[in-house]
Amino acid sequence: MFSQLPPGFRFGTSTAAYQIEGAAHEDGKGPSIWDTFTAEPGRIKDGSTGDVACDHYHRWEEDVALLGRLGARGYRFSVSWPRIQPDGRGPANPRGLAFYDRLVDGLLEVGVQPMVTLYHWDLPQALEDDGGWLNRDTIDRFAEYAHIVGEALGDRVEHWVPINEPNVVTLLGYGMGMHAPGKALLFDSLPVAHHLLVAHGRATVALREHGATSVGCANNHAPIWPASDSDADVGAAKLFDALWNGMFAEPMLLGRYPADLAPLMEDLVQEGDVADLRQPLDFYGVNYYNPMKVAATADDAPMPFELLELLGYPTTDFGWPIVPDALREWLILFRARYRAALPPIYITESGCSYADGPDADGVVDDQRRIDYLEAHVEAVATAIQRGVDIRGYYTWSLMDNFEWAEGYTQRFGLVHVDYDTQVRTPKKSFQWYADLVAAQPQTEQDM
Repeated sequence: MFSQLPPGFRFGTSTAAYQIEGAAHEDGKGPSIWDTFTAEPGRIKDGSTGDVACDHYHRWEEDVALLGRLGARGYRFSVSWPRIQPDGRGPANPRGLAFYDRLVDGLLEVGVQPMVTLYHWDLPQALEDDGGWLNRDTIDRFAEYAHIVGEALGDRVEHWVPINEPNVVTLLGYGMGMHAPGKALLFDSLPVAHHLLVAHGRATVALREHGATSVGCANNHAPIWPASDSDADVGAAKLFDALWNGMFAEPMLLGRYPADLAPLMEDLVQEGDVADLRQPLDFYGVNYYNPMKVAATADDAPMPFELLELLGYPTTDFGWPIVPDALREWLILFRARYRAALPPIYITESGCSYADGPDADGVVDDQRRIDYLEAHVEAVATAIQRGVDIRGYYTWSLMDNFEWAEGYTQRFGLVHVDYDTQVRTPKKSFQWYADLVAAQPQTEQDM
């Protein structure tokens, strides 16, 4: 099946600034909401922070060399907003910009094309103090930030993603309080969704003004399965599907909110917003991990739905069910739903957590990760054969890293990181992925 992937299909890896960079208080970087959140007792499973993480800020050359060895032609990483604008406003911090300038040049020197995410959840704390994404003014601040980064890097970056997983920011950060900034506002978090969408559009315009030719998104999507055939469970799953999948896909692609949510959003929409949030996308990024099982709740419950464990499937060490065929199914249905409105797709994240470490010989035998990636790439290949235009697959993640509320308890990387010594050890999956990349026919543009 892999041989049926189109020539030039882009294999890559992904990371995020707060999860790998460290250097949390160096070279003029300001505090982010994750610096604040991790400092609050009980927020992170192992009590850790991203203050050091993988020390990528100091070891980026070593990590770029690993990318060169891997051979994958794409690398998706994020820029830390508070490293560029410590307070989220005002002139750029030259030392912060210089870091990403060096990183982009280093990637290009080893033949790796950058895919840059402007916002992967690390909002400057000063903006959160003013209301964060609940404050409409943050849209303007984000557009200014996009102008700064676009002007600095726009001549060398192949692909851009303004905002990573806005549904996760909205629901886990402001709705349920599981992620920074830790607010549990439930449906009162919906203004965050609208502000993120408009900010995405405004940033897209800013990037194109500075020469960007490929701007897309990276939206977390999952098949939503009702717990039963009852009307209540089917209705709850439909509502959750609108919140998780439709809330951001429909505005970006069709310029409207899902019908079930439109009455909740209409008072938030101001003149010009629809034109901003429906900026044409050059690609649509899909972050996929697993399906979700949803059931209805009692009438007096704070939310009209609940997530249940999806039984009958193997799981990763995170406890997430492994259902590669659900990715194939979802991609085919997604294309059928949006048809001509849907641009080419990239899988911008797909990966698994397994805790395998080096054995006595220093070998990390993570065969389970190889099996996972093989099955999910095959699911993508099948979807392509069914007519879905998919241009690439970026696995999460290049290296083990700080996994948000889970701290350092989950390992997603192709490269093992010893957090005490910062020694990097490529796992068996690293070589498997390198072999997969090497076997993929290239176009003249990729050579």
